[in-house]
Amino acid sequence: MSRRKYQEMIYETLTIQSLGNEGVSIARNDEGIVRFLKYGAPGDIVNAEIRQKRKKFAEGIIKDILQPSPYRVKPHCNYFTQCGGCSWQHLSYDQQLFWKRQIVEDVCKRIGKFPFPEIAHTLPSPRQYNYRNKMEFSFGSSEWLTEEQIASNQEFRKGYAFGLHVPGRFDKILNIDECHLQSTDGNILLDAIQSKSNELELSGYDSRSHEGFLRSLIIRTSKHTGELMAVLITQEPSSEQDEEFLMWWKKIRNLYPFITSALHCINLSWSPVAQGEIIFSDGPLYITESILDIQYTISPFSFFQTNSYQLDQFIDLIIQQAGIDKDSHVWDLYCGAGTITFPAAKHAKFVIGIELSESSIINAKHNQILNGIINTDFYSHDLHILSAIELLRTFERPEIIIIDPPRAGVHDILLKHMLELSPKRIVYASCNPATQARDIAIFHESYEVTSIIPVDMFPQTAHVESIATLELRNN
Repeated sequence: MSRRKYQEMIYETLTIQSLGNEGVSIARNDEGIVRFLKYGAPGDIVNAEIRQKRKKFAEGIIKDILQPSPYRVKPHCNYFTQCGGCSWQHLSYDQQLFWKRQIVEDVCKRIGKFPFPEIAHTLPSPRQYNYRNKMEFSFGSSEWLTEEQIASNQEFRKGYAFGLHVPGRFDKILNIDECHLQSTDGNILLDAIQSKSNELELSGYDSRSHEGFLRSLIIRTSKHTGELMAVLITQEPSSEQDEEFLMWWKKIRNLYPFITSALHCINLSWSPVAQGEIIFSDGPLYITESILDIQYTISPFSFFQTNSYQLDQFIDLIIQQAGIDKDSHVWDLYCGAGTITFPAAKHAKFVIGIELSESSIINAKHNQILNGIINTDFYSHDLHILSAIELLRTFERPEIIIIDPPRAGVHDILLKHMLELSPKRIVYASCNPATQARDIAIFHESYEVTSIIPVDMFPQTAHVESIATLELRNN
């Protein structure tokens, strides 16, 4: 290893050994001290600039790849490493699947510390690109310039940016004209909005001053029907150019017939959440998706899993692991719009779905009627407060509980109640294996982990879904 200091900067020659949680690559220097670097591939030999030194580790950035890993591939996207969306486009897909399994295994050992069976190979996604059914793009007042752009001495328009956030910066937007994770039609629309807003020299929203016209764009698509919903979110128009843009937007379906729904919403709040009051709509206020032959209507701001191409396999695995039969009473906690509830209801005697979001429960009840399913019931409630336990106690005790919580995992209040209920089986699906492992360690007092299956819902990123099956001991 060579090491030199120049103007208080430290450089090291390192070999990338592995990948860790959140996708960071890991190396060790000659003293065995850990170095965390972004965008490395196992086997890379790199020249790294070391920053943020700590006693037991340091973070750094890769300045040069001296010898590339055999697992390194050319990224599809010109914005890779600048955009906050993808972190693993430089890895072959087989390696992405391998390391996602390793991430799940690592947190089970390091955080959970419970006995577990051999973890299954990661279930691959049928599509590695163009798989997302929902994209949120942001407008801003401050464009993020790459090192190449700064070095070019070009003039860049101030007060406007449209694209995706750069990693770790809520106030900086990277201007983009395409994203390989969304559909081709979505990219056509993205480019059209870029061109029109630049032509009219419109202002992007400034989250610090609460000024600027354009705020967000949501693009939702359906694999089943091919529908595309485009939702433009702005502040109130304040200029002729703003009004001209809205007139153009109202005709957008004529210009681009692949758009089946175009909406304009106004958001006057300081909240960064991409929502607003619908002011104008052309076309239906929802799109329709089909999962395991069940129809789901999806409204502009409702939650739905983002990889429709993987959902049939993902949901089917959950139902298989649950082992539901015609006599089973099932709870689906954090049920959303019923994505798991309805397939479970095909096999169960009765299924109860509970979810905090009222709009998702409204969608679930609509989908219940749409599909003619009568053995389900839905409730909107916060599962992380004591009154939720009072509600749960009014229901018949379930034999099976399915949970798919947010990234923060299951609250202690609910964990304790589930242990008191002691259903014979719990199927725990999670988008955050770390909090899943933490929670399973608590369940392990009474339950044996019989299966853990990683599922790739988010190719080109380090995110992984994990389905764990827990069986009650002495059942």
